[in-house]
Amino acid sequence: MIAIWIIAEASGTVQTIMSFFVKGGLFMWPLLVCSIVSVTTIILRGIALREKNVEVVETRARHEMVRLEKGLIVLEVITGIAPLIGLIGAVSGLVHVFSHLGLSSGASDTRQIALGIAEALNATVFGLSIAVPTLIAFSYFSKKVEVMSVEMETLVVELISKCYYGRSSREVMPTKSSPLAAEPTPTPVV
Repeated sequence: MIAIWIIAEASGTVQTIMSFFVKGGLFMWPLLVCSIVSVTTIILRGIALREKNVEVVETRARHEMVRLEKGLIVLEVITGIAPLIGLIGAVSGLVHVFSHLGLSSGASDTRQIALGIAEALNATVFGLSIAVPTLIAFSYFSKKVEVMSVEMETLVVELISKCYYGRSSREVMPTKSSPLAAEPTPTPVV
């Protein structure tokens, strides 16, 4: 009995979502694509930017930074275009409203106005509902990459410091009678 109720609720939800898309007009479909790409990129960047990966990238910091930043441009683009596509959908809905205004009379005129405004609002809401979480994810991942970059740079500097300077400080200073005394001491290359 409960399973039948859950299936009935799910089919009602699916019908509501489909109705929302149909009422939103043509621009709802590119927005849906933006939504799918955004969610996929957010998931992939979330996996790629796990904390445990910072120990793996110590020796290849610059290469890894490029790899870590990969995909963030997708989120940045979707953050910019989703509201714009929603705006195009809104304008399209309003064009439908005004193009049918005055062509018919009475209740059908009111119905056309309501349908056009619904199309405009649906596209706008969907575009903004994609852009807002995508912007949040883009900002979060950008900051995370920046923090990881600083951590990697710090680790590389510490590694160079320990490897190079640690070795030179342990060397025995040559005496005047030693053959090494004539050779200049090496200067660190940074």
